[in-house]
Amino acid sequence: MELVTYNIQYGKGQDDRIDLERIASEVSGADIIALQEVERFWPRSDMVDQVASLTKLISQHYWVYGPGVDAHLPGSTPLDNHRCQFGNMILSRFPICFSRHHLLPKRGSTGPTSIQRSAIEATVEIEGARVRITSVHLTHLSSETRLPQVRKLLDIHRSAVHEGAPVSGDISVLNMPDQFNDQRIPTHAIMMGDFNAQPDSPEYQEIVGPISDYGGRISSPDGFVDAWCEAGHDRSLGATSDVNQIPAVLDYCFVSSDLRDKIRSCRVDADATGSDHFPVWTSIDL
Repeated sequence: MELVTYNIQYGKGQDDRIDLERIASEVSGADIIALQEVERFWPRSDMVDQVASLTKLISQHYWVYGPGVDAHLPGSTPLDNHRCQFGNMILSRFPICFSRHHLLPKRGSTGPTSIQRSAIEATVEIEGARVRITSVHLTHLSSETRLPQVRKLLDIHRSAVHEGAPVSGDISVLNMPDQFNDQRIPTHAIMMGDFNAQPDSPEYQEIVGPISDYGGRISSPDGFVDAWCEAGHDRSLGATSDVNQIPAVLDYCFVSSDLRDKIRSCRVDADATGSDHFPVWTSIDL
């Protein structure tokens, strides 16, 4: 299984040209794709419905989309009802049983731009087995504003089985298709995206656990591990973008602790030019 996460910066590449075909080619071959900064009907991206464009370019995948920002488009009519949207997307070769869209905690600002961030979660079925995939984009503002978002994500993960499927229990009275009888919620989970946090940050430690004084990281059995580290790489390497023109690790693939032994490899595609971020690829045996 090949997974990739990519903050596409609405398709704006290192040459300042918006090219969604280039984005599609740079994630070609992936079984599951997590994208961030996908827009619909924004002036800066030429008023294009990027969700529609990407699903045509990556036509062999099922997909779900969740906007963090969703606003009225001036000039839109009740007939077309176009909305300015900015959010995350998941595309999967395998059926998406159901999805959930999560808005993350936000702090207002009278200074730096504060954007509503979100996470789109998809339960994917792979040859009878299920795994929860989440495409995440955290705030760029500060560690203090990211920490509540990380804690929300961990709470969502740990509460998933308890909450059950979006439609659960006796569904006979709802006259729904038989497929909804399968209400399995997997403990297996993969969380990918742009976390805007570097490996020495408190929010990174919140996800993967602190380092013990006696060596090794104290990862929770119901938490996550970093696929990059589990694949044997040095976490100080593998820059995926930059902060103030200094190379930085901002994009990750975190897998639930019960999948840590399934990771085969992890790499950063530093040859990609379609965005101000690089895609992160993970090979995992699911």
